[in-house]
Formats: sequence, C-alpha cells, structure tokens
Amino acid sequence: MKTAKERMHERMRTPRVMTSISLRIPESVIESLKEIAPSLGFSGYQGLIKAYISQGLREDLERLEGSQVQALTESLRKQGVADEKISAAIIEAGLKTA
Repeated sequence: MKTAKERMHERMRTPRVMTSISLRIPESVIESLKEIAPSLGFSGYQGLIKAYISQGLREDLERLEGSQVQALTESLRKQGVADEKISAAIIEAGLKTA
C-alpha cells in the first residue's frame, strides 16, 4: 500500500476528477475571502478556498510522514481496516499526529 505522501504525489501527476460538495461557511468569511482573493492572485474566492485546503493538506502530510501514528495507520490499512475506523481510534486514544 502507498504512503499518504505517495498518494498525494500521484494525485498531483494525474488529471483530477472534480466533485461538487456543499459546505456551510459563515457569510462574513465568504465576504472576507471575496475581498482578499484578487489581491492574492485569485479570480474568485473558490480558488482561494481550494488553495487553503491544499496548503493545509500538504502541511499535514509532511508533519505526519514518518510518524509512529502514520506507520500504524499504514499498517492497519494494509490489513483492511477502514480509514474511518482508524481515525476514530486515533481520536479515541488521544494520540498526537505529530
């Protein structure tokens, strides 16, 4: 099974299929995003949101790469344990991911 970092790199190399989602965000946050998006080089606030999500994801993947929690997670995945159950167990155990 591939590591999280390998999966991320693979996603970046291949054409990505987009999925629409519904996300509830306070109006004031949307207004702030619309206001600052152009000054950061984005044509709209949705691109800025995607950039923020991507940045956070990359940072978390780097932080988790090589950690004991990540090693355990990868081992459990290889054994067929669903990601949802792994996440719930990590939270329940109060494990730190960094």
